[in-house]
Amino acid sequence: MKISQTEVLHVAHLARLDIAEADVDRLAGQIGTILDYVDTLNQVDTTGVPATSHAITLTNAFREDEAQDHLDPQAALANAPEKEGGAFVVPKIL
Repeated sequence: MKISQTEVLHVAHLARLDIAEADVDRLAGQIGTILDYVDTLNQVDTTGVPATSHAITLTNAFREDEAQDHLDPQAALANAPEKEGGAFVVPKIL
């Protein structure tokens, strides 16, 4: 598939890329080669192949959410270097 210099410059503009004029011809040829390769996928017979959102089956590796007792405030603050009034003391960052 042939891609013009104008199209290369337009796509570069959309992608916020600054391409030197000397590289536009080379990029047009490379992008055209890539588009030709991708176009070969249109030749594959996909009749009867169901649409998928992922190439492999995904499973959730997380545990189920279950309500549990919260951590005791004294245990949470046990290793804190500084604490005050039941809270962590941290440096002020602005």
